Amino acid sequence: MQTFHALITITLRKGILDVQGKTVEQSLHSIGFDTIADVHIGKHVELNVRAESESEAYALVQDACAKLIANPIMEDFHVALQPVASETEAV
Repeated sequence: MQTFHALITITLRKGILDVQGKTVEQSLHSIGFDTIADVHIGKHVELNVRAESESEAYALVQDACAKLIANPIMEDFHVALQPVASETEAV
């Protein structure tokens, strides 16, 4: 079994008002950052998963996101995997 480090980025789906992003954008404008626009606030989740292959690890993380980590009604997510070097490889 291999270990993979998953980097998950979660954002609101297009068409859903990002109240936090709008608030940050307005605050940036009020302190002189007038050229900044379309601010969106999301979540960043990291975890490790053990699996036989990268494709299995990806499927496990996708399933976890769809069932619990992200809200599939309001949020989209993107998963990136990186293999974690085992201690025997690092030596």
